[in-house]
Amino acid sequence: MPSTARPAELPLHDERGPVSRRARRLIGWEIGIVLCLSLGRSAVFSVLDLIEALTGGTLADQTVTLNAPTAASPVLDAIRQTALILFSLAPVALVIFLAGPGLRGALARLGLAAPRGRGGAARDVVGGLGLFLLIGLGTLGVYAAGRALGVTARLNPSGLSLEWWNHGILLLSAVRHGLLEEIIMIGYLFWRGRQMGWGPAQVIVGSAILRGLYHSYQGVGPIAGNLAMGIIFGVIYSRTGRLAPLIVAHVLLDATAFFAASWYARL
Repeated sequence: MPSTARPAELPLHDERGPVSRRARRLIGWEIGIVLCLSLGRSAVFSVLDLIEALTGGTLADQTVTLNAPTAASPVLDAIRQTALILFSLAPVALVIFLAGPGLRGALARLGLAAPRGRGGAARDVVGGLGLFLLIGLGTLGVYAAGRALGVTARLNPSGLSLEWWNHGILLLSAVRHGLLEEIIMIGYLFWRGRQMGWGPAQVIVGSAILRGLYHSYQGVGPIAGNLAMGIIFGVIYSRTGRLAPLIVAHVLLDATAFFAASWYARL
């Protein structure tokens, strides 16, 4: 009589460290697929955009629009922008699913466990505000230097029309970037990297390089700035294990940039 016993499942959620060779091979494929569906794909096309820009003249004479309109009709554009934002968050839902079973356990593995102790959430927010001020000042300096040296394109943070609802679209876009980049580039890669046997330094450097590459369409300045930001965020996460402050800081950085179009236009 044939056995009805189920084959042993691979320990893809072992939190003690590196998993078996076979499990690491599967996780490696998983990481590749997740990145191809999200920021790895963005990095490839961003580099290609930079190459095209360099062949078309100096970067200083070119303008990059971060939130470009998708339709002539303001209403249709708002609907499309919202749909694009929601669909672009699918990789975030995917990694949360992969980090399961159970939402609470998945979020904990990705650095989003519920804050412990009284005032834990407030500490995350305050930490995010501090990071925002630190990274924000550095980002402005790197952008201004890149513009002065002619190695950074002029950024137009928003090409959307002036209808009131587009303020909400820009805020949603900032939230989208904060969730997508920090959950995948930090929370997910640290979690799976630990199971692959990668050290924190390997994950930090690899994640930071990828972060710089998918901003390369903006020029050399943003590459350097995002590389530094990735290293700082990675070091902080490796010491605290808390992802929420990084998300808060990232959302504030992008929201400030998106609503500061007039300032960027003067550089």
